[in-house]
Amino acid sequence: MKKVHILLIIILSVLVGVLLSLMNDVSSYETFNSEKTQEGFEVHVVGTLVKGKPIYYEPEKNANYFTFFMKDSNGDEQKVAYTQPKPQDFERSEKIVVVGQMTKNLFEASQILMKCPSKYVEEPKINS
Repeated sequence: MKKVHILLIIILSVLVGVLLSLMNDVSSYETFNSEKTQEGFEVHVVGTLVKGKPIYYEPEKNANYFTFFMKDSNGDEQKVAYTQPKPQDFERSEKIVVVGQMTKNLFEASQILMKCPSKYVEEPKINS
């Protein structure tokens, strides 16, 4: 074999190795009761805030602890803990994406992503 062929084989095998390692870091959207969530993998869960349940955030006592209840796309409710300050306009969000993992009966979020109501949606006009 020529040196060029050997070099191409080495480069190709390195590229395949890099692609395979990147595939392990890809996360998917899960629900609170999915198998990946229960096994402790870091996952993304999409859902909505449960309005009737309590939201705990007392910045005077602990500014870096925030808990709330969230309902996922299957309708399952789960308590979520976030060890950062509460995001601004959290209660107004339409959809919430939490990134984290399950521990016992609590979903520990490392990130919270929110979809807030659009200010560009036209409100119905009142004819008088």
